[in-house]
Amino acid sequence: MRIAVIGAGIVGVTTAYELACDGHQVTVFERRGAAAEEASFANAGVVAPGYVTPWAAPGMPIKVIGHLFSRYAPVKISLPLSGRELAWMWKWYRACKLDTYLAHRTQLQRLAFYSRERLHHIAADLKLVYQRSDGYMVLLRSQRDSKLVQPGLQVLRDAGVSFQEISPAQARKIETALNPDTDFFGAVHLPDDEVGNCRQFALLLKNEAQRRGVEFSFNTSVTRINGGHQVVLGLAGEEAPRQYDAAVICAGLDSARLLQPLGLKTGLAAVHGYSISAAIREPLNAPRSAVMDERYKVAISRLGNRVRVAGSAELGGAPDRKRASSLQTLYKVLHDWFPGAANLTGSVQEWKGARPMLPDGPPLIGASGIAGLWLNLGHGSSGWALSCGSARVLADLVSGRKPDLDITGLDAGRLRA
Repeated sequence: MRIAVIGAGIVGVTTAYELACDGHQVTVFERRGAAAEEASFANAGVVAPGYVTPWAAPGMPIKVIGHLFSRYAPVKISLPLSGRELAWMWKWYRACKLDTYLAHRTQLQRLAFYSRERLHHIAADLKLVYQRSDGYMVLLRSQRDSKLVQPGLQVLRDAGVSFQEISPAQARKIETALNPDTDFFGAVHLPDDEVGNCRQFALLLKNEAQRRGVEFSFNTSVTRINGGHQVVLGLAGEEAPRQYDAAVICAGLDSARLLQPLGLKTGLAAVHGYSISAAIREPLNAPRSAVMDERYKVAISRLGNRVRVAGSAELGGAPDRKRASSLQTLYKVLHDWFPGAANLTGSVQEWKGARPMLPDGPPLIGASGIAGLWLNLGHGSSGWALSCGSARVLADLVSGRKPDLDITGLDAGRLRA
């Protein structure tokens, strides 16, 4: 089939690659000038399937309220809030029920483990060399932090995830550069998890997709979509529409704009994340892989010769305005754990990215309910961790095959429930 993929973030690139592997003729439309320029650009890079859980969870509304007046809060609400964001908050609040959370957590973790398998398969099959390292450690500053993570650790046990609760001394043997002046209660070490450069992987896979005949059309905005026996796309600057046998929407937050005229209200909203990236000043003072500060929900990752510090979840506010306190939290956490690791007097990349998130948590994968139109969107902060599995599932569905993964509850039927 001739298939259009709209969006060239990590989800769009992996989708295009898998469709091309199945023999389809694929064209990718991307409004930016290159692949992985938005949410996929400078994320933490952590692939930890056991930690992929819905934001809509019992007790989360109280936690968010408690964070509102905290200087280094991991979750922030910024003004102004749009009507879409207020609607998102109400739907999110209604989804914070135990039975809903448990079902969605199961769905997400199944997809995350499958996705990691696909990531490893693709990287090995294509011999892709990108910045990555094995191991992930969650740092617990206090006994209270340790108690708070216990329910999550039970989830890991139930899922068969390999991990070990370790002492500060054991943690320092694994991450030898941890600041000796920062006291902490303990850590959770997950040896099978990893960190990798999402954007670098996306660019490498884009090249492989092109070798399989995928055409990438950058600086191209899709203005409208009509489904049917032939899917019709309107493109900015082109009078004549283009026709395809099918189209897959992987356009992040912009997916809502494209789908609304078709009667599909996704409920997507941008939950912004922040990161800082800087060159390593002294390798011996830098992390070996990735650590997460559990209290502040900030990850510190080593990506080649750079350190990346990423975190925060911000709803509302101006998309192009970086919140100073969110960036200060990242610098604080880096200094607490790895002082002197990064050259902060040189060129530091400060990034804010919109992570398109559905109010109840899991992404939408599969048929839209409109002929010829497919969805692969709403992965939130877990796009890198879910992308390869989502793409393979979507490609199987488009080709009429039963996916290796049960995706009950991930299709567009959720929008009509």
